Amino acid sequence: MNAIDAAFQRLREEGRTALIPFVTIGDPDLTTSVDIIQTLEQAGADMVELGVPYSDPLADGPVIQRASERALSNGRVTLADVIEVADQARTAGVKLPFILFSYYNPILQFGLERFFDLIITKGISGLIIPDLPLEEDAELRAMAENADIHLIPLVAPTSNDRVTRIAAKARGFVYCVSSLGVTGVRADFHKGIDEFLATVRSATTTPIAVGFGISNREQVERFSKQADGVIVGSAIVRKIEEVVPLLQSPATKKDGLEQIRQFVSELSGRG
Repeated sequence: MNAIDAAFQRLREEGRTALIPFVTIGDPDLTTSVDIIQTLEQAGADMVELGVPYSDPLADGPVIQRASERALSNGRVTLADVIEVADQARTAGVKLPFILFSYYNPILQFGLERFFDLIITKGISGLIIPDLPLEEDAELRAMAENADIHLIPLVAPTSNDRVTRIAAKARGFVYCVSSLGVTGVRADFHKGIDEFLATVRSATTTPIAVGFGISNREQVERFSKQADGVIVGSAIVRKIEEVVPLLQSPATKKDGLEQIRQFVSELSGRG
C-alpha cells in the first residue's frame, strides 16, 4: 500500500486529521533540511511536502519565494538534491510519507523515465506539480500510477464540473486551495470555502486536504472538521526564516530546531 494511503487509513481509525507541513529543501542548506524533516516528525506531522526551490514560481507567495532564494543562493539546489535529502532523512529513521512538490519543468528536464526510476527507490510516495493541468498530465499520470506514486491534484474554487473531473482522477488526496491567489499566511479565506469543500467531498472518496494560508492551531481545527488533512506551508517556512541565524551556527542550531518543533507541535495539537 502506498504510504500516503496507509497514513490516512491509520488516521481515520484514530479519528484524527493529517497535519501536512511544507518545507523548501535547501533552506538554509541541504543538511539542515534533513534535520528539519526529523523535527517535523517529532512535532507530530503526519506527512511532509518537500519543496523543490524554483527561481520563477507561479503559485508561491513572498515567504516561500524568499525561502527558494535562500536555498538557491547557497548553490544550485537541484531536483536530484531534494530527492537525495528525502533518502538521507529515510536513512536517519524518518517514516513520514514524502510528497515531492515541484514545478513541471525541472522534472521534464530531468527526464520522466529517469525521474521515476529514481524516486521509486528513494521513498517518495506522492507528487504535487502545480503548473501541470489535468488536460496535459496523461503521460506523467500513467507513469506515476505504474510506479504506485500518487499524483496529487490541486483544485481551486471553480465550476462544479471541473471540480468533479479533477477529483475523479485524484490519488492520495485532493489538495483543496482555500484561498484564491498565491500561497501565504491569511486571516480570511475564500468566502465560499465551506461549500467548495462540500463539493469536492461529494465528488470523490479520496481524502481531501486543505492548504494555502493556514497558519495557526485555530485554523487547523477549523478545517479539520471538514477535511482529512490540513496543509501548512508559509507559516512554517516563515518560522524557519526567523531562526535561520540560529540554524547556521553549530552552537545554536539545536535551539533553532527546537523553536520549529514547538511551533509545529502547537499546530498539531500535540505541543
